[in-house]
Amino acid sequence: MQFQYINLECKYLFECCCRKTLIYNVCVCVCVCVCVCVQPAVLQSLHMVALQGKHVEAAAVMKEPLNWLEQSLSKKNTPFLTAVTSVDLLELQDSYLTWFSCAGELRSVRGWFQQVGGLEACQTAARRVLQGKGVEALKTFLQKHPATQTQRRDSPTNATEAEDGEHVMTVEEIEEAAQIWSEGLKASPAVTERKHPVLPQEGKRNVLLTSALPYVNNVPHLGNIIGCVLSADVFARYGRLRGWNLLFICGTDEYGTATENKAREEGLTPQEICDKYHAVHADIYQWFQIDFDFFGRTTTERQTEIAQDIFWRLHERGFLLEDTVEQLRCESCQRFLADRFVEGECPHCRYPEARGDQCDKCGRLINAVELRNPQCKVCKETPVIRSSKHLFLNLPKLEDELEQWLDKSTGSGDWTANARHITHSWLRDGLKPRCITRDLRWGTPVPHEDYKEKVFYVWFDAPIGYLSITANYTDQWEKWWKNPQQVELYNFMAKDNVPFHSVVFPCSLLGAQDNYTLVNHLIATEYLNYEDTKFSKSRGVGVFGDMAKDTGIPSDVWRFYLLYLRPEGQDSAFSWSDMALKNNSELLNNLGNFINRAGMFVSKFFDGCVPEMLLNEDDKRLIAQVRWELKQYIQLLDKVRIRDALKCILNISRHGNQYIQVNEPWKKIKGGDGDRQRAGTVTGLSVNVACLLSVVLEPYMPSVSYTIRHQLQAPPTCVSAMLQNTGTFICTLPAGHSIGTVSPLFQKLENEQIEVLRKRFGGQQVLPGASAAPPLPAARSHSKHSMFSYSQFIIDSVTSSSSSVQIVPVH
Repeated sequence: MQFQYINLECKYLFECCCRKTLIYNVCVCVCVCVCVCVQPAVLQSLHMVALQGKHVEAAAVMKEPLNWLEQSLSKKNTPFLTAVTSVDLLELQDSYLTWFSCAGELRSVRGWFQQVGGLEACQTAARRVLQGKGVEALKTFLQKHPATQTQRRDSPTNATEAEDGEHVMTVEEIEEAAQIWSEGLKASPAVTERKHPVLPQEGKRNVLLTSALPYVNNVPHLGNIIGCVLSADVFARYGRLRGWNLLFICGTDEYGTATENKAREEGLTPQEICDKYHAVHADIYQWFQIDFDFFGRTTTERQTEIAQDIFWRLHERGFLLEDTVEQLRCESCQRFLADRFVEGECPHCRYPEARGDQCDKCGRLINAVELRNPQCKVCKETPVIRSSKHLFLNLPKLEDELEQWLDKSTGSGDWTANARHITHSWLRDGLKPRCITRDLRWGTPVPHEDYKEKVFYVWFDAPIGYLSITANYTDQWEKWWKNPQQVELYNFMAKDNVPFHSVVFPCSLLGAQDNYTLVNHLIATEYLNYEDTKFSKSRGVGVFGDMAKDTGIPSDVWRFYLLYLRPEGQDSAFSWSDMALKNNSELLNNLGNFINRAGMFVSKFFDGCVPEMLLNEDDKRLIAQVRWELKQYIQLLDKVRIRDALKCILNISRHGNQYIQVNEPWKKIKGGDGDRQRAGTVTGLSVNVACLLSVVLEPYMPSVSYTIRHQLQAPPTCVSAMLQNTGTFICTLPAGHSIGTVSPLFQKLENEQIEVLRKRFGGQQVLPGASAAPPLPAARSHSKHSMFSYSQFIIDSVTSSSSSVQIVPVH
């Protein structure tokens, strides 16, 4: 059964015997469809049945090929595709082994199969290949020939997502996984508790992890949360589970004109505003279960001390320049305008809402006076240009050293693609001196006599907050920040913060020449939008952090969904409908269903004690599949591919559900001794998979993870035993282990509930009578239009025409 050759052989015979006939054209089209569509579906369905026991899923894979076949046969006067040709034999060998009773109403297919299947050649071939063993005879072949995933997800459905590129286990992998699993917890490492202050240790992997400092003057929305603190929290939790010595710090960025204006709006002092909103941020992150080692702020004496020290070191080493700057001043507000409080048209790409320091559309840095048609964002008046003397960081003088460091850091570290691209685009155009002072009142004061009325520019000052926040956490902060030989630094942020972390801040530290720890891994996300628009506090559009807890949806569900659609390679959008879909399908029906059934079987059938497990080949295959997903999970999270690693968790529970469904322990428990033993093995193995899920879920859904471990009474060592080193799936709940009370983990999100929330956070509504935008024309896409319908179109066109179709060979 050489799938890869038979179509070429048929095509060659057709070319030799009947090139100029109409049947040749039809047969070639049929062969193309069989090669492209039918054979991959058949191979995938065989894998599902023979290796995974997924009969229902295999039938679903064959549905479209069978429908195409039914459509083709129903148009013929004979029960054959063309005439009695080898194309029918080709179709037969593709359909024979996967002829599940899914044919149903497909009368033409059924008649075709009966007639062609009665041919002596077909019966002889089936006997020779199958030898009376059915699909069992194909296991060895299938293990050596991976299946190609053929299912498409053209639109959301209530079904859970199918695995992409599922790994097929070899005999060696299966045996090795089963052997390791059976060894259990006997050689597990000791559990270590986190003790403060966390300091670097000899011989350990010392990881310093920062999340971009959120502005104190506003409430973070879901996009802010997933872009910085939540993504960083997942990696921090994961690193601790892996046994790394990790310090996770963050804090509010509190200086600048934004804070002054917010204070004026609310009738408070800048410090009072900082105190108020620092507490708001802390409460939000606590509700989202962000597990900082320390959450600080930048309005501290340590911030002033460290920022001024770096300033003097740069000044003494000749890396600062003095120049007169033209600035925008709002005469109505009687003040110079900070970059982010002036808006206008970008001089490079003409984007109409560019800020005074950067254009969000093209990403270019700009000076506020370069904006076309500038406006004060406070009063909307047109500002005027005035001159003021300022200090600049001489980036061109540091450019060579920066490039040498970047080559090393990006070469050995994990930098996201957007971080690399944004950084290289800055360097491509050549660096220019960057102003580090501002004519403001609220900020870290410049310690130079000639500039005593000025403060540091926020993007010179704010990243130093990482150092000062660490210094407020421990007096031994220099062991982290002046120790590049022992410490790995990870920065998490949204993409608009990249240039300040990859160019400006590193140049400040390089110029200071004080052995500072520089970023090794820069992790940046794209943007998360809300439905089909942007988050807007003023318009009431979108969910903000202080509102999420009032929705009645648990924080773990919010975490799950935000991480599921984390904007890693491109922008993504929050959708209420999709959130309900993912909750109801992936959490409730997939993950929660499996874990709850596994635990309930132990409680109901075995009095709460894990039964004896006698593994057969199917059990060992499940262990190998789960072990492979665990290894993928570790490899992905090691590379900070947070969203992809989450899919591995869902794949594990999907394997578990399929395993339970095929083995039906609720039926076997009612049978004889052999069946009861089988029910015990399936139940015991399933509850051990559930225990593993509690471990890998901890970075994503910490409360759910704790609940599962509590229900299963899982030993603390199960975490370190399965996640440290390269990852190992072992029997952590042996026969005789007593579990606790099992209860459901998730609740369904109802349509009515979702519609209420959608309206609540939808902001301004479309006015009555406003016409909706016309629908876009359908694109020609293989993901939207079936290859089967395209093939049928060609066949119908050929058979309705007397002219032949020219086939151009592809070399």
